[in-house]
Amino acid sequence: MLTILGFTMIATFLVLIMLKKMSPIAALVLIPALFCVFVGKGAKLGDYVIDGVTSLAPTAAMLMFAIVYFGVMIDVGLFDPIVRGILKFCKADPLRIVVGTAVLAAIVSLDGDGSTTFMITVSAMYPLYKRLKMSLVVMTGVAAMANGVMNTLPWGGPTARAATALKLDASDIFVPMIPALAVGLLGVFVLSYVLGRRERTRLGVLTLDEVLEPQETETVLVGAGSGAGSGGPVDLGKKAVSTGGSGSGTDADASEAEAPEEDDSFAVLDPNRATLRPKLYWFNALLTLTLLTAMIMEWLPIPVLFLLGAALALTVNFPHMPDQKARLGAHAENVLNVSGMVFAAAVFTGVLQGTGMVDHMATWLVDIIPASMGPHMALVTGVLSLPLTYFMSNDGFYFGVLPVLAEAGAAHGVTPLEMARASLVGQPLHMSSPLVPAVYVLVGMAKVEFGDHTRFVVKWAALTCLIILGAGLLFGII
Repeated sequence: MLTILGFTMIATFLVLIMLKKMSPIAALVLIPALFCVFVGKGAKLGDYVIDGVTSLAPTAAMLMFAIVYFGVMIDVGLFDPIVRGILKFCKADPLRIVVGTAVLAAIVSLDGDGSTTFMITVSAMYPLYKRLKMSLVVMTGVAAMANGVMNTLPWGGPTARAATALKLDASDIFVPMIPALAVGLLGVFVLSYVLGRRERTRLGVLTLDEVLEPQETETVLVGAGSGAGSGGPVDLGKKAVSTGGSGSGTDADASEAEAPEEDDSFAVLDPNRATLRPKLYWFNALLTLTLLTAMIMEWLPIPVLFLLGAALALTVNFPHMPDQKARLGAHAENVLNVSGMVFAAAVFTGVLQGTGMVDHMATWLVDIIPASMGPHMALVTGVLSLPLTYFMSNDGFYFGVLPVLAEAGAAHGVTPLEMARASLVGQPLHMSSPLVPAVYVLVGMAKVEFGDHTRFVVKWAALTCLIILGAGLLFGII
C-alpha cells in the first residue's frame, strides 16, 4: 500500500504542477500533507516536516548566501567579460547562443555545485534569450543537462556517494567512466545545436550591424566590443528578423514558455550602472576563485563559505550601510523564492522518508527484477537510475537502493565497480528533479515555470542518460 501511495503522491505532484493547477511551493507542502493523512500518520506530520527541514536547512542556507554572493558579483561587474565573450561568439545567432549556453554551463560546472553553475549561466545568458525572444525553457533545459553530466565529477556528489555506499575509491569509479561521460556531454552539445537550429528557424538571425542599430525601444547595454571594429556598447533591443525564410516552423517545445514582454532586469548589464566596481575587479575575481577552491578542497562547509564570502563581498564592495541594504533588497526576491522552495521540498522529502514510502518503493522495484536479469544487473541499475534518481534524493538512491542492487549483482558476478558506474547514468535527468534544490535556482532566475521546464527537459535528459548508458556498454565500462 505504501508503495502505491508513494508513486501516486509523486505522480499527483508532477501532474498538478505541469498542468499549472498548483504552484510548486503549494504542491510540495499540501500534497504530501494530504497523503500523510491517507497513510494514517497525520499525527506525525510535524515530526516528518521538522526532520525534513533539519536535513535541508544547510542547503537552504547555502543557497540564500550563494544568491547574495553571486548577485553582488553580478552587480559589481565580475561576469561582464563573460557576457562580452559569449556575445562575441554568439553574434545574435540563436544557434550559437544555445550552444554557448551548454558550453558555459559545462565549464562552470567544474566547481561541482549546481546552484552556482545555474546562477552564473542564467546571469550571463538570460539577457540574450530575452531580447532575442528565444525560448527560456531551452536555456534551462540545456543548462540542466550539461550540469547533470558534469555533476558526476568526484567532488560533485553522486560519485562520492556511490563510493561511500559500496566502499570503493571514487577515482576507480569515475576515471573509467570518462569516455562514456564525454560522449554524453557531446550528446548535450549536439542536442543544443539541434535546438539552436530550431530556434534560428523560428526567429531568424540578426547580423552584428543590425544588432548595433540604435533602437527607440528599451535597450540592454552589455558593453561589448564588436567584431566589426566598433568599441561601443551592444544594443540587443531589436527583435530578430529572419534571414532564412518565413520561419514558419514554430516548435511547441521551444515556444511554450516565452517570458512576458516586460522586464526590468536588463539594467544589471548596463556598463554605466552605479554598482560597478572596476577598481575592485581583481579582488572580486580572487575572492571568487578562492571561494570555489575552498569548496572543492572542502576547507569549510559550503554554507559557511558562502556566508563568509557574502559578508566579505558586501563589506568591501559596498562599505556604506545604505548601499549594503540596497543590494540585499535587490536580491531578496530570489532569496525568498529559492529558500521557500527548499523548505517546501523538505515537507515532501520528510513525508516520503518518514512514512517509509521511499523504502517500500525501492524494495518493490528491486523485487520485480526477474532472476534472469541477474547477470545484467549493471544494465538494470543504469536504467533504474533514471526514474529512481528523479523521484528520490541522491542520498536515498545511493545509500538506500544501490547497496541492495549491488548485492543482487554480486550474486551473479557483477562487480561493485560496474554497479557504481552504472548508477551515475541518471544524473542528467536527476538535475531537473523536483527534489533538487538547485533546479529552483535555475527556473527562478530564468523566470520559467517549473512545469514548463519539466515538460521540455524530461525527454531530452532521458535521451542523454541513455546515450551515456549506451556508450558505457559499448566501451565495456558498465
